[in-house]
Amino acid sequence: MASNRGPSSASAERRLARPSLTLAAGAGLAGCIALAGLSGIAAAQVAAPPAVKAAGKITYCSDMTGPPLEFLDENTKPVGSDIDIGNDIAKRFGVKAEWKNIPFKGLVPALLAKECDAVISQLFDKPERRKVIDLVDYMNSSEALLVRAGNPHKIKGLEDLSGRKVAVENGTTIQDLLGEQSKKFTDAGKKPIEIVVFPKDTDALQQLQIGQADAYGTTLETGAYYMQKSPKTFEVAGPPFHQILVAIGTRKEDSALTAALEKAIAAMKADGTYLKILTKWGLEADKTP
Repeated sequence: MASNRGPSSASAERRLARPSLTLAAGAGLAGCIALAGLSGIAAAQVAAPPAVKAAGKITYCSDMTGPPLEFLDENTKPVGSDIDIGNDIAKRFGVKAEWKNIPFKGLVPALLAKECDAVISQLFDKPERRKVIDLVDYMNSSEALLVRAGNPHKIKGLEDLSGRKVAVENGTTIQDLLGEQSKKFTDAGKKPIEIVVFPKDTDALQQLQIGQADAYGTTLETGAYYMQKSPKTFEVAGPPFHQILVAIGTRKEDSALTAALEKAIAAMKADGTYLKILTKWGLEADKTP
């Protein structure tokens, strides 16, 4: 990925215990790429909206650079918790799932342009976003700062970033939070944060990896994934912050799909599929009731 609910540091820090997963090669492209349908057709458990039923598929837009929620494996197959959730929804609708890989900044525009039916891509539930699209909440997320192992600049939070270079993906919440913190610094006569913005999350991570950034701003889930993947290379600096709900995005005029998605998520929670998926990817602490 998002309302704001400040997590206790204890509960938030428990999220750092993530299983080791296989890092996929990033393939976030400038344009959207239609990927093969990944869920088989089964008898519908939740009534699909007429348009989705007629098409025989539901098309999702997602930025495939955010492990463990959505990324591409070594065979460029979409994998991750969001992918599993989207595929399970399609199965319940009795249709196939199709995925389009879109850079995060372009997800909502692609949805509004009807390039897809819904967005599943750690999309945060924010008031300004609800003015543009409808949102179906399904999990929590938090923000984090990733630094090189040993934390050479002793960064413990946003307050320690004056004069520091921080790499982020374009259009993300952490980019906005860094901008707000940087303004606080300049208002106080301190050096601003040097915010370096990249079109792909993996590009931002690489800047930290090669020493061209002092920190990398991302979600806790993605930061913990990379830390577990390379514990001698990265660590999460300080406690997570800015807990927020994550949602599936739909067009406002598509109320039938929004309602169907709400029913599908409720059904997944009721039969245990939802928790099973989150646990598979080490995200069970992010579950919602």
